[in-house]
Amino acid sequence: MANELLENLERLHTTELGVMRIKKNLALSLNEKNVIEWCKEKISLPNAEIIRKGKNWYITIDNCIITINAYSYTVITAHKVK
Repeated sequence: MANELLENLERLHTTELGVMRIKKNLALSLNEKNVIEWCKEKISLPNAEIIRKGKNWYITIDNCIITINAYSYTVITAHKVK
């Protein structure tokens, strides 16, 4: 099932608010394009744990959780694991 997300990585996108939220939550200094590229790189790592719950994908990697809408492939948020 995780293959579905990996096969559609080129569809990943986010909103301006999403970029701001992700950068704030992870203390990153990236622009919008780089936020998506950063997410793609993390999701592609072999040790990324990808699970789908309802309408969202949750990817846990490097002490972060990335949340992606499973239908639109919108990166909703990313935050550090507490």
